[in-house]
Amino acid sequence: MTKAIKLLTALPPPQRQLLMSLAREVSFPEDARIFEAGGTADRFWVIRSGAVSLDQRVTSLQRVTVASLGAGDLLGWSWLFPPYQWDFGAEAFSPVRAYEFEAEAVLRLCEEDTQLGLSLVRYVAEILANRLEMTRGKLMEQYGQHRRSVI
Repeated sequence: MTKAIKLLTALPPPQRQLLMSLAREVSFPEDARIFEAGGTADRFWVIRSGAVSLDQRVTSLQRVTVASLGAGDLLGWSWLFPPYQWDFGAEAFSPVRAYEFEAEAVLRLCEEDTQLGLSLVRYVAEILANRLEMTRGKLMEQYGQHRRSVI
């Protein structure tokens, strides 16, 4: 499995400072729904403290947690790719403090500073690859448990 990338520590200091100039501090109480799959993805967060669960709805009554995120983790990547809709849902597992970034402002900054744009896309791609591996493992684990209970 690839090593988890922490976006803010991965960016070189000058690029981190540029990105952080757009940050706004926010908080979410425990059990707050941060976003729903299919909703408009117009922002993202870097978690400062607390834990967030990413989930996928499998039926109208059941959600499956596909990943847990904590301090330093990127929450949300759908803002970077059309059709700009969340692929998963997210819920605060505990009280969460985070830096919030508006996608439009970040994308505008990335157009002005192409080095920042390239770095941001590269690190988000690495984060996505890591999350894909985690999700694959989680699904295989759940499939294996289901399969054993049926046999």
